[in-house]
Amino acid sequence: MKITENNHTCPHVQPAKRLSDITEYYFSRKLKEIARLNSEGADIISLAIGSPDMPPSQATVNTLVETARQDDAHGYQPTAGIPELRQAMAGFYKRWYEVTLDPESEIQPLIGSKEGILHITLAFVNAGDKVLVPDPGYPTYTSLSKILGAEVVKYNLTEKNGWQPNFDELERMNLENVKLMWTNYPNMPTGAAAKMETYNKLVDFAKRHSIVVVNDNPYSLILNEEPLSLLQIPEAKDFCIELNSMSKSHNMPGWRVALCASNSTFIQWILKIKSNIDSGMFRGIQLAAVEAYDNDAEWHHNANITTYRNRRTLAKEIMQELGCTFDKNQVGMFLWGKIPDIYDNAEELTEKILHEARVFITPGSIFGKNGERYVRISLCAKDRKIEEATRRIKAMKIRCK
Repeated sequence: MKITENNHTCPHVQPAKRLSDITEYYFSRKLKEIARLNSEGADIISLAIGSPDMPPSQATVNTLVETARQDDAHGYQPTAGIPELRQAMAGFYKRWYEVTLDPESEIQPLIGSKEGILHITLAFVNAGDKVLVPDPGYPTYTSLSKILGAEVVKYNLTEKNGWQPNFDELERMNLENVKLMWTNYPNMPTGAAAKMETYNKLVDFAKRHSIVVVNDNPYSLILNEEPLSLLQIPEAKDFCIELNSMSKSHNMPGWRVALCASNSTFIQWILKIKSNIDSGMFRGIQLAAVEAYDNDAEWHHNANITTYRNRRTLAKEIMQELGCTFDKNQVGMFLWGKIPDIYDNAEELTEKILHEARVFITPGSIFGKNGERYVRISLCAKDRKIEEATRRIKAMKIRCK
């Protein structure tokens, strides 16, 4: 078939209209540029993406390998997950949050939280319904809502308010036809810690307005001595849903294992959607996840507290070198900082760093309007990489105070 000049093989075929409402995911687009620069010898150091660079526990890997060698382990698996995995997920919530979940009816294993965002939206939101999305917030909350025909309504998170929801402002909004509210505590990208006060207000808000609040909670074990869950609040299960992923907390981003927890009715609705879209995870991954959920407290402390604490100390030097200000009490695997006034926006600074220092950090603008004057540094890199990035940035002599 002849290729036209615009590289469109069939000019009479047009994409679905929903594609006009979204753009290619920032990191998908940017990583292609990084790959091109590296092919030209740039040797870019990436401090942008939150993909843990450490392995899962050895017992987790061993279980995967042992199961993969079994002749009968490679068939289709139940969409609801194997019983052992659901039991382990319930045990994880009891152990870390003191939350009791029925493994048979109140948990749904997921192929990553991003899949959960899709399935939850499909289960609760009709085309034209409204969805509350935080600004700044994870871009997928917005893009998937738009793809599925929902109307995205942004609510503000600001540094002045500690990046917590402003409930007075929320109450003044037109909440008619709002079906879902996305929250994410501990917060990404800002590093704001989860607070029981916020969780209590969220449950009350959900109950009074008949809005399903979904808390995305993958960072509660990262640089955080007191993990919290929205489901610790009485009645939360009746009105709310929580997502929790193994990607960050167990160093398993490529394994794609997460969970959705709520009341049995909500879980059944989500399973109805999921069962028509995909099948269960490979049995070896499910059994390895069971093993990972049993990691001892020392493993979690070394992997999620000590390592990231050391890296944060190094990343703070980069922020200071850039003239950025930041909250020293942040949790999670990123450092979020406000840029100095000499830059018009965050991307001006991040592009300068990328092309002059060959270091890739994330502009806060990709997370929303309220992130336009912020940058985010990932702690998912070895100490020597962060130290080299610091050396390169210092060589730029762009410090401004």
